Amino acid sequence: MTNLLELYVKLGGLVLVGFILGRKLPMTVPTLLGRFLYWVGVPISIVSFLRQSSLSAQVWIAPAIAYLAILLGAFLGWVGMKAQAHFRNTIPQAPTQASFLLTTMFGNTGFLGFPITLAMVGKEYFAWALFYDLLGSFPGSYGLGVFLAARFGGGVQNHWYTVKAILINPGLWSFGFGLVFREVAIPTVVELFLEKLAWTILALSLVLIGMRLALLNSWRSLPQASISLIIKMLLVPLILGSILPLFGLTGSTAKVIVLQMAMPPAFATLVIAEAFNLDRDLAVTALASGVILLLVTLPIWLWLF
Repeated sequence: MTNLLELYVKLGGLVLVGFILGRKLPMTVPTLLGRFLYWVGVPISIVSFLRQSSLSAQVWIAPAIAYLAILLGAFLGWVGMKAQAHFRNTIPQAPTQASFLLTTMFGNTGFLGFPITLAMVGKEYFAWALFYDLLGSFPGSYGLGVFLAARFGGGVQNHWYTVKAILINPGLWSFGFGLVFREVAIPTVVELFLEKLAWTILALSLVLIGMRLALLNSWRSLPQASISLIIKMLLVPLILGSILPLFGLTGSTAKVIVLQMAMPPAFATLVIAEAFNLDRDLAVTALASGVILLLVTLPIWLWLF
């Protein structure tokens, strides 16, 4: 409980700082910070934390479970849409259906999942969160997510652009480099500096989340967003988390996977919604309310697992 309260103070404090700065600073600042973290900051933190993580043959199960979570979220989202159409006797428009599915499928397993995993489980098991995100959530969102958006939306359907975005993703390249670099001996002072830099970068990522939340001001889609969050943050981690022992995952490794599955919708859902003319209000509302809901659900998952 002490660790959880400390985590809430740190997470809430950094997000609140970002929220205040987001209200005061020009809108270009979050964009520039996001680009810096994407191209420089996050790759450095990946390399640093990989050096401190223990790898096992089982870690490759993490991305497979990530895809199971994505597909289960899609199936439950489809069932949820059918149920809404039946009881309300109305069929949501295609862009709204796409945004709804995206928010049930993809979680914020990077900017939010990484610091929570490190704080609650430790650096030794960070590789599980890393494999889940970089080999599961990220290619899933910009692969299957973009495919759904192109199918339902009205944006430019440039599939080569999507493939290129995945191939040149600096996080994936730093992941490969980090796997090799973790075997290279470096001075203790450099190792310590690299670790401090990585934690600073994670703090900046939380500040960025607050900045982006400061720009979200639409709540009219809350009823639909609530259904997507129940699926994404409650049903999916509960169902898959209960069968993790069948994959040989227990203890801290199971906790990491459950925490990643239980993250709120990813910012990628908003990026995709804007690019393909989907229901942006629904994506925005799901993002903001999901971060708030996480404060309630996080202790539940830590208690259950």
